[in-house]
Amino acid sequence: MKKTKTLKDSFGIVKVPTNKYWGIQTQRSKENFTINDEKIPYALIQALALIKKSCALANLQAKKIDVKKANLICHVADEILTGKLDDNFPLSVWQTGSGTQTNMNVNEVIANRAKWIDKTINVHPNDHVNMSQSSNDVFPSAIHVMGVLLTNEKLLPSLDNLIKSFEILIKSFSNIVKVGRTHLQDATPIKLSQEFSSYVTMLKTSKKMINNALSTLYEIPIGGTAVGTGVNAPKNFDKLVCTNLKKFTNLSFKPIANKFAGLSSKDCVSFFHSALKVLAENLFKIANDIRWLSSGPNCGIGEIYIPQNEQGSSIMPGKVNPTQCESMMMLCIQTISNDVAIAMANTQGNFQLNTFMPLIACNLNQSINLLADGMNSFATKCVIGIKPNKKRIKTNLDHNLMLATSLNTKIGYDKAAIIVKLAIKEGISLKQAAIQSGYLSEKEFNKIVNPNNMI
Repeated sequence: MKKTKTLKDSFGIVKVPTNKYWGIQTQRSKENFTINDEKIPYALIQALALIKKSCALANLQAKKIDVKKANLICHVADEILTGKLDDNFPLSVWQTGSGTQTNMNVNEVIANRAKWIDKTINVHPNDHVNMSQSSNDVFPSAIHVMGVLLTNEKLLPSLDNLIKSFEILIKSFSNIVKVGRTHLQDATPIKLSQEFSSYVTMLKTSKKMINNALSTLYEIPIGGTAVGTGVNAPKNFDKLVCTNLKKFTNLSFKPIANKFAGLSSKDCVSFFHSALKVLAENLFKIANDIRWLSSGPNCGIGEIYIPQNEQGSSIMPGKVNPTQCESMMMLCIQTISNDVAIAMANTQGNFQLNTFMPLIACNLNQSINLLADGMNSFATKCVIGIKPNKKRIKTNLDHNLMLATSLNTKIGYDKAAIIVKLAIKEGISLKQAAIQSGYLSEKEFNKIVNPNNMI
């Protein structure tokens, strides 16, 4: 049986586990919101710890707190950042929409851990750890900090890795001519390298979009406190906090110009996540193309081989499936769904505060991690192992009736169309149909129809 201690506040008495550092507000939230198993992501807890550390130093610089308390707050914040206290943050995503309970969870853990380290110093969760702050400016600031850190440390490196993996393939595909496809139907020829070059450009475009949108997350509403007016915060507190954050992260955070907007609207997060959505859309298309191109082995398109990572069926021996493609496509759908939820949550900035922020934070964290982990897996377990099936590529190219497009300039579109329809009807080659139609001799056909001249 777990040991508990009895704590009391203006709301009454609550029993709290003795082996945890959280306090009465955390415990109440834990008991009041036993909804599913989604917890506030630890990346957000770490962002909150960074903010608490930066605020403690800002309060010290503003001479609102003594050096011993500030140092203790910073010390415990560092412990949170290293994961030392990660079992002290139990709260559900499905809590108050302002994230107040999670802010207080961090405040209580820091205060109680600080008192455990030095019992001679009384660090209060509200009066000291939360000094010059409100959940209403701290929580949205933490969402921005989390998004910036995860994107720079995880998402962009994964995206760069995937881009490089495709660029390596393109070099080896430069001399391979294959069938192009539009509407899932045969089209004029294309190089395999040209087909894959579109993937690189799509990913690089997504990277530009992400970086452009990411710039808005560097602006944080810290210092706005409860409603944006900055009540109870010292002059230039926002600038001091951002300077400290830059010192700890080497990233240029700055105060948002209008804190009323920063508290009531989550448009910067919504805008940023929309760039993640576009990346997900591009990744879905790329993974689906590769799934189609590798379909087979004998009865599909089969123009490329992908790595065979595991058995594909519990009943069909030897079957191998495009599992990395399917995994990527599923996580892309989840990311796109997250974007809808964030967009809806952003509409709920009633008056001076948006009250759907835990949902926004959770979805943002999930999308970044899904995309980053998914791209790394896709690159290392699929893309770098792709090989061309040159025999199938040549067979498909030889049977491509859309090579007739090159006949347009010689005999016109209508006659070329008659040749194609004849080839389909009789089940013969394009060359045979051209000769049988009487519109071209074999010599003329060979001179005009050359896939290498059509790319």
